[in-house]
Amino acid sequence: MSAESRSVPRRLGVLVGDRARRGLHTAVHRTWEWIQRHGEITPHTHGDRRFAYLGEGACIGFPVGAIYGEPWISIGDHTLVGTHVTISAGFVPGLDLGPDLVVRIGSSCSLGRGTHIVGHQSIEIGNDVFTGPNVYITDQNHTYGDLDMPIGRQWPENNPVTIGDGCWIGTGAVILPGTRLGRNVAVAGGAVVRGEFPDHSVIGGVPAKVLRSHDPEEGWQPPLRTNPLMSLDELAALSVDGLEGLQLLQDRLRAESDSNAANGTSGASATNGSSGTSADAGDVRPAEVREETG
Repeated sequence: MSAESRSVPRRLGVLVGDRARRGLHTAVHRTWEWIQRHGEITPHTHGDRRFAYLGEGACIGFPVGAIYGEPWISIGDHTLVGTHVTISAGFVPGLDLGPDLVVRIGSSCSLGRGTHIVGHQSIEIGNDVFTGPNVYITDQNHTYGDLDMPIGRQWPENNPVTIGDGCWIGTGAVILPGTRLGRNVAVAGGAVVRGEFPDHSVIGGVPAKVLRSHDPEEGWQPPLRTNPLMSLDELAALSVDGLEGLQLLQDRLRAESDSNAANGTSGASATNGSSGTSADAGDVRPAEVREETG
């Protein structure tokens, strides 16, 4: 048998093996997509989840994080919760936490993957609040006053957390007990936040401080460097239009970037932030904050 005739079966074997691997790869991914789709928690899924309220159109992505204390957790209409998100009330499942809600999440929010909301007394998140991935929000800390006892075993103390409507919390930010954010506060990625912050402010750093705020008479202080790509009303309208609205926003951003490139300017600060309505949003810091906080 010639070398050429012997190579034919080998080539056929390689071809069959490649097709088998591609088929297996496709099957694995389609199966995982099916599992994710059918593992989501919604108001219409069957199971033993008994939230105080899980609003119409709300969805918790699969795989979920640690979710327990559901009778003391309320999630508003059309709120999207990413994968691997922990939402807990109390120390462990099965505790009686009393008559009041512990974790209240408003409507039309988007919580990025890996976010942790750990409540023991009161965490209130308003409507239209967006977070990037891996944000941590809690209303409880351990004390450290006893010098002879490990901190992890000392009695914890609670302090309620309030996050106002329309806030934007960047990737990896930590919201500590006692924090009270006003309306439309932008929190830089990686910030460690404690204390009270006014409406329409930009905060960042460790510990977080106000980097920019809006004065009713003088406008933004320090002043914004450029006009935004679109108004807040336009941006809000696009965010509720689903994929069509996001595509329009993407087209506008691309056109703005091309225009800046043609004019030899940077588009980093031209938009004063990007809009991500996905629960898997990445770095959600406004461009102004990225420049000021790194």
